[in-house]
Amino acid sequence: MGRYSVALIPGDGVGPELTSSAKMILQTINDNSNTKFTIREVEAGDVALAKYGKALPRCSADIIQKSQVCLKGPVGESAADVILVLRRLHDLFANVRPAISYPNIPNLSPRVDLVIIRENTEDVYLGWEFDADENTVVALKVTSEKASRRIAEYGFKAAMLRNKKKKVVIVHKANVLPKGDGLFARTCRSISQNYPEIACSESYVDTCAMNLIRNPEEFDVILTTNLYGDILSDEAAQVVGGLGLGPAANIGDSFALFEPVHGAAFDIAGKDIANPSSILLSVKMMLEWLADKYDDRCAFREGQRIEAAMIGLLRKNRKTKDIGGMLTTTDFTKLLSLSMY
Repeated sequence: MGRYSVALIPGDGVGPELTSSAKMILQTINDNSNTKFTIREVEAGDVALAKYGKALPRCSADIIQKSQVCLKGPVGESAADVILVLRRLHDLFANVRPAISYPNIPNLSPRVDLVIIRENTEDVYLGWEFDADENTVVALKVTSEKASRRIAEYGFKAAMLRNKKKKVVIVHKANVLPKGDGLFARTCRSISQNYPEIACSESYVDTCAMNLIRNPEEFDVILTTNLYGDILSDEAAQVVGGLGLGPAANIGDSFALFEPVHGAAFDIAGKDIANPSSILLSVKMMLEWLADKYDDRCAFREGQRIEAAMIGLLRKNRKTKDIGGMLTTTDFTKLLSLSMY
């Protein structure tokens, strides 16, 4: 039995609607299992920026720091000032984004079950841009052996635990960037020697992008750098039906943050039509992480319940409008909640 402290960022746009769905499911688990939650909402994003002058106010950062885990709704224009800061503060070095084909969802292949694991602390996301002159900007792409080794270890261990194809493809562009991407590729290659059970290959990022469309079912674990992983994960989400189905984890040694992959979607905010699947699958990932960190099998089972209930609804064609159904955000969440137990 575990009671977990969760910092919840409602976010902007459709964020409050999605986090409301997440709270409903967490309350359902709280009421029907030995897995319990203490949820504290914290302000971060565009609304916080307007109110406090900072997208991530100190009071919010302090609450997140004192929590065991963070669940975040999508944030608007100030997204980088929230998620990039939290990644640095908590050293969330692994970004994990699964892409799975679910029943009755229009997709490119019904047999996709892959995960993109990307290094989450370096690359151009450090924001090191400089004016070379009034008409030229230089952006620095940072790659270190330490960060490359750490994400490679994480990626190969993840491939071992998936118990599926046991395949890792290292994605880079070392033919154009022989120093930076070459360092990443060499480091991942050296780590692969410690995992003889894993079939390891390499791919240039453009070839990988093409093969995600051509043969998406052939992938298992894609291991890559920050920028490439960001782009490929959105492509992979579209391959299996859209960003509304895409969860994401930002994982460190002692803390993790979970969020939908999509943005704040201001154009549909307040209409109760946003697909909550992305945040509900993020809750599933959160429960699995808590289960692993605190050796809590109950938490793991509750995460599995969420996905099983979602699959059951999709098989009956009970879907939100963006994926061909007629349900509202609230209706889908209520049905999923009722289907869990």
